Amino acid sequence: MTYAYDEMYLDSAMKNLGEAFDYSVNACHLDAERFLDLFISGGLAEDFGKGSPRLVAGLSGTELVMEILAKAGLANVFPGSQTEYDFSPEYWCGWILAYYQWKTGRTFSDIRESIPMTELLKLYPVLHEASEEKCADTMDRITERRSGVSRLQHQRKRCGYSQKELAERSGVNLRTLQQYELKAKDINKASVRTVRSLANVLGCRVEALLEYAPCEGRGGF
Repeated sequence: MTYAYDEMYLDSAMKNLGEAFDYSVNACHLDAERFLDLFISGGLAEDFGKGSPRLVAGLSGTELVMEILAKAGLANVFPGSQTEYDFSPEYWCGWILAYYQWKTGRTFSDIRESIPMTELLKLYPVLHEASEEKCADTMDRITERRSGVSRLQHQRKRCGYSQKELAERSGVNLRTLQQYELKAKDINKASVRTVRSLANVLGCRVEALLEYAPCEGRGGF
């Protein structure tokens, strides 16, 4: 197996990303999903994922957060650096994300598409005392379960729309639409207005977007 970068940096990378998530959420009061967005959009996630020595080992997790937020123009004054960590849910998320990215070689952006931070946080009570391998196996299963093409994606491609075009035409948030397509969010639980708006743009029945066949006799819109 080919890993994302030399294993000599892995322990430091895991600790630093754990610290970064803990500091960003519990000291800077950012939402974990928002912090990951900034990490990715600012370009630092790509370099971190390639094993940049400065990012995975040269900076502390706190310093990494400071660089990410400064790059985004979101903070000029930062809370004091934390020196003690109690393995919070946020720390664990950063810690296991670093391991999983290293093990699979996938980008952080790609991992987030199949396992949003909200879902990763839900795994904490069950997996925070498990081995890294068991955690990675669970994340693999989640990814595999969502690898099939969703009905929404099928209908969108049939109509020749990009995700951005469909979002603009339907008024559905682009990020939300992407999560429905990847089954990271259950479209069956979306609001009636959201699904009808998508169906109207795509020229199909509401039932054509739901993840079960109408003949199964479940409730619909």
